Amino acid sequence: MKRKREMEKGSEISSAIEELTLMVKVLKPGDDHDAAHIPTKPFLYVCNLVIQVLDKIGPTMAVLRQDIHQNIQRLETAHESDPLLNSNLVEILKKESSEGNARKVTSCSRAFLWLTRSMDFTLALLQKLAKDPEQRMEQAVEESYNTTLKLWHGWISAAAFKVVALKLVPDNKTFTNLLMGKDGNCETLKEEMQTLISLFLPLLEENHSILSFYGLERLKST
Repeated sequence: MKRKREMEKGSEISSAIEELTLMVKVLKPGDDHDAAHIPTKPFLYVCNLVIQVLDKIGPTMAVLRQDIHQNIQRLETAHESDPLLNSNLVEILKKESSEGNARKVTSCSRAFLWLTRSMDFTLALLQKLAKDPEQRMEQAVEESYNTTLKLWHGWISAAAFKVVALKLVPDNKTFTNLLMGKDGNCETLKEEMQTLISLFLPLLEENHSILSFYGLERLKST
């Protein structure tokens, strides 16, 4: 309930900033990936907030949103099955790797991989809009997809994104107004996006490093 009340007070981006600020204090980045710590519930909470940012783009993001939601659910289920052990996402990857299940389609490791890639896409989009607020949304969405998700999608998924996801994309002003909320302003939103990027980017880079360590970084969609 506390987190819900906090979200009601501010935007999804400001809520994500608050959560990431707390996460930074418990992260254990570095070369020893076995000892790394990425708190499961806080990371999934941030991903849930990102879903709400994608909702602002509209129904064109429905497929990606559903994919993110399913991956969050899979990791939440794993966490609930053993809250103590699975409070650290790295422990989930380590367990599946040792059992030889990490590369399976329904694995939590794949869920973590695709969640990370989806966050890459969202962050790339926000980076573009923060840098050039006048850039057309269609162009920003397509370029962000091309540099993050397209490489890992098969041709059917890539074609579907181009045909479906780029339709009905709102204009910049509409999207910006939705992100700001009724009490926001453009300058504050830009600062929030830049803060979110500065906090989230190192975490995603650490995620990719860990995924590479467990041999998952190059997996493509099935």
